[in-house]
Amino acid sequence: MSEGQPALRRDRRRSRAGGRHRGEASPAFAVAFSRLGELAYTGAQVSASVRAVAPAGGADETLLAVDDTVAMPMGSIGKVLLLVEAAARIGEGRVPGLGVLDRSVADATAGSGVWRYLQASALPTADLAVLVGVLSDNLATNVLLREIGLEAVRARAESLGLRRTALLDRVRDRRGPDDAPQFSVGSTEELSGLFAALTRGEAVDRLTSHRVLDWLSLGADLSMTASAFGLDPLAHTGSDHGLRLSNKTGTDDGLRAEAGVLTGPRGRVSYAIAIRFEDRSLGERLRVLSTMRTLGEELLEYVH
Repeated sequence: MSEGQPALRRDRRRSRAGGRHRGEASPAFAVAFSRLGELAYTGAQVSASVRAVAPAGGADETLLAVDDTVAMPMGSIGKVLLLVEAAARIGEGRVPGLGVLDRSVADATAGSGVWRYLQASALPTADLAVLVGVLSDNLATNVLLREIGLEAVRARAESLGLRRTALLDRVRDRRGPDDAPQFSVGSTEELSGLFAALTRGEAVDRLTSHRVLDWLSLGADLSMTASAFGLDPLAHTGSDHGLRLSNKTGTDDGLRAEAGVLTGPRGRVSYAIAIRFEDRSLGERLRVLSTMRTLGEELLEYVH
């Protein structure tokens, strides 16, 4: 929190979902704090974490924390963990970036991505990582995960100090009783911390961190928090009005989540937000997206 500016603290009453919502926010994020509280009162499960990213060796400043230590489903945000391990192995030479991987029938899945529409049945490892970063490609994710191994991804996450954040399974069209109930889980506190570490070059090493952020800077999904930044969804890898963004979103039935880092002329912030809701109507979904955009507007104002 900013020196001399008292934090806003609230204890949430028990929502219809049965959870108690607690949080704190600097005045710069008071509106987002309020909007998240409004969603919580309607029965949605909300979690958010924003931190001002400190230089190497410094301590990050917490700007917003709402139920940020609670583990929640995170959808495709868990693919960031796969990208970290892929980047580390490419950097170490254990997985050649130009080594070609074949897709198989067992890897096939619907949902996000474009590789399943392409004629090429094999692509270099680094290209698969790009597909995951740009379009959260599910087929590329499964092929990468088959090559690297789920246990290696889990071990890497644990080595980074992540206790509530994990990739649990491959992407599946349907989950049976013997499958993990979710693709990934995580806490917004750990995810904002991971993006802060990536920004400082501390996630494994500087080369790995920068490679992951480069892949994620290609991401085309700016429909949630990042919708407030005014960036071109298809071309924002460079500085645009002094802004740089690397982010990853997660979408599932009744779930919208996003984590990333935004750098501007006045500073840099890492953030993570996740909202679970009934999704009974389009209006309910749009209120969730509007709340995420409100957070984005305050992130933008903080750094620009």
